[in-house]
Amino acid sequence: MTGAIEGFPERSARVLRAHLAEQSEETRHAAYELGRDALAADLGVVEMAALLHEAASDALGGPDAGPERDGAFAALGSFLLEALSPFEMAHRGAREANSALRRVAERREEELQRIAHAIHDDVGQHIAFVHWALEEAMRALPEAARARFSAVTDRLRDVEERLRTLSHELRPTILDDFGLNAALTMLASNVSGRSGLSVRLEAESVGRLPGAIETVLYRTVQEALNNVVRHAKATHAVVRLERSESEVCCTIRDDGVGFAGALGQSPASPRGLGLLGIRERVAHVGGTVNIRTEPGRGTEIFVPIPLETPHASSHLARG
Repeated sequence: MTGAIEGFPERSARVLRAHLAEQSEETRHAAYELGRDALAADLGVVEMAALLHEAASDALGGPDAGPERDGAFAALGSFLLEALSPFEMAHRGAREANSALRRVAERREEELQRIAHAIHDDVGQHIAFVHWALEEAMRALPEAARARFSAVTDRLRDVEERLRTLSHELRPTILDDFGLNAALTMLASNVSGRSGLSVRLEAESVGRLPGAIETVLYRTVQEALNNVVRHAKATHAVVRLERSESEVCCTIRDDGVGFAGALGQSPASPRGLGLLGIRERVAHVGGTVNIRTEPGRGTEIFVPIPLETPHASSHLARG
């Protein structure tokens, strides 16, 4: 028995005996307080159930149980409901909070999609018009002046390319149209071209996944590669994607400097915030994040996500 739950077995038995004897509002409140204190002491529901089972066995199986044993079982039911209700409320609160966070994530993705399309379509059309206007103006200029306008058009093409890249990274239309494999291929190419980091994608043909999972995995790889570029001092990174009947797994591995501790740096640091964001996104679709790292030996992030879990936001990756 750990220090955190020291004294709870005796208290559980004492409170249960009082409730079996009185079945009053006071003893029901005592059972509720027992459950609340157990929750505050970080007891899990399984540990709490074991304590209550031990207390019940002692109270109902003792020599003084007598012929009232059957009636005691009814009283035991109300005791258990009160003692476990704080756990139920905590579970509901966590579930509601997770649902709210998932809705926030949905709205964020929808807004990113809107901005990405605006950049790609609206801004792209304006730039195309500027290109046309410059070409018209250059036709009326002498040859010497055209050279100076050529530099302007070259710079404009650079801006256009950067905006196109930004649009894809905000919300790649290829993710909506062709799925995760194609989107990760483009992401790896963009990251390599922009940073010089060699990114290799090892992906089976996983087919289309639920929209929420495709979005989460794309954002996970995107954030992980951003962390590698900014903090890892790595030269190579590998992204591996696998699918089985029950789950899809994504691994991001680099040959960088690594870091101390299984959870990475503190949440106050940029890398810590990145890992925290990955964990939050993955938790929304029922997945987990496992990190293996140590100083000087690189980092591996392993993300398995079950496919049988219902995903409320499955429409996201379909636009």
